[in-house]
Amino acid sequence: MTKEQFILELQRIGAIKFGSFTLKSGLVSPFYFDLRDMISYPELLDGVSDLLVEKIKDMEFDVLTGIPYTALPIASLVAFKLKKSLVYMRKEEKSYGTGKNIIGKFKEGEKCLVIDDLITTGTSKIETAESYEKEGVIIKDFVVVIDRSANGTEELAKQGYKLHSMINLNEILELLQNKNLISDEKVKEVNDFTASISKPKQEEKEISNPLTKKLLAKIKEKRSNLVLSLDVTSQKEFFEILDEVGPEIVMLKTHVDILDDYDENFVSKLQEYARKYDFLIFEDRKFADIGNTVRKQFRSGIYKIADWAEYVTVHMVAGESILKGLFDGIEGRSSFILARMSSKGNLINETYSRKCFEIARRNPMLVSGFIGHGKNVEDIKCYKAKFPSGMLLLMPGVKLEKGSDSMGQQYITVEEAVQGGADCIIVGRGIYGNENPGEIAKIYRERAWKEYEKRN
Repeated sequence: MTKEQFILELQRIGAIKFGSFTLKSGLVSPFYFDLRDMISYPELLDGVSDLLVEKIKDMEFDVLTGIPYTALPIASLVAFKLKKSLVYMRKEEKSYGTGKNIIGKFKEGEKCLVIDDLITTGTSKIETAESYEKEGVIIKDFVVVIDRSANGTEELAKQGYKLHSMINLNEILELLQNKNLISDEKVKEVNDFTASISKPKQEEKEISNPLTKKLLAKIKEKRSNLVLSLDVTSQKEFFEILDEVGPEIVMLKTHVDILDDYDENFVSKLQEYARKYDFLIFEDRKFADIGNTVRKQFRSGIYKIADWAEYVTVHMVAGESILKGLFDGIEGRSSFILARMSSKGNLINETYSRKCFEIARRNPMLVSGFIGHGKNVEDIKCYKAKFPSGMLLLMPGVKLEKGSDSMGQQYITVEEAVQGGADCIIVGRGIYGNENPGEIAKIYRERAWKEYEKRN
């Protein structure tokens, strides 16, 4: 089978589609390649495996893998034809039995060639490489059946990986156009979309949520993207620290329920301080229950959070209805979804994060962005690239120096966080635990603002 025959066969079985499709990356594409049904066409599966064998037969690698699920049967055939060992990574972490995440026999330090069906942005390839590298397997090369990316080769090269593609998008479009299977207008639409992928997002132009706009405006007005997480247990200490730190922060993150001496005067005093020092209020309540329950937690009880907190944190474990429970009938309030955590061993995984992004995309007036941590600049960039347009990233686990603490909290530097894409950094003990919280807060603000200006 030739490459041209393969493309026409994909067209015949409906694997090449045109319309409107949400990709794994969160992008909405005017075209889609669905190679999953190839498993039902033995001759097609055999043909693509032969083409891949020809492509990689002279490459050096010890074992071979395919990214589940589409590429795994293809990789199995290629491994058989090349007489190479096949391994694969479980899509879900195993918490029982041997706990092995890589299925198959391999030795630490062996070089693994990765086969996948497509590449659009390179993000999932980097995630795959990192998963294998954690297990001691070396990844240097990726081979894809179709390269539909604008700059996938460059993106992977930045991380030290090499991309090899069997077919690129232009070859497909040119063949279909020559065979009168696609219009000139559709070719232009596809090319325009592909070119747009590599352009920076114009996020602020796409923002509809007034609370998101309010935070962005306050960041610029105050020249600060520093959020203080003031987790102390007495009002006296709380307001003493706020007197020192207030001028440096754009937003205050509270945990009102940890105050030992909370009383009816706390909220009015907090609002007075917010006006005095010109910051926004973010109650880190982490709502995570059914709609009816969170509605009462937000609006009732002794704290009546809805009356004074402009932003709250939401877990999505209860599903999308939690947003309606919180905000239905209320204006001037918004949320940040906790889509990643910085504590070691937390149970949030990539699938959960993506579900959070999907829910936020459907509810832009109720969600201002996400709370999430990253281990380095590129990891944060990959994470933020999946956000719906106009959503912000608030990043905890940030300190002046990299490290961790005895409770399993992981820290990256201010510069790494903002360079990666954090719109605001969240700092707690690094400020309020210092002998001079005002002075250290100023250092955090200046360093974070410098990187924010440089990035934007």
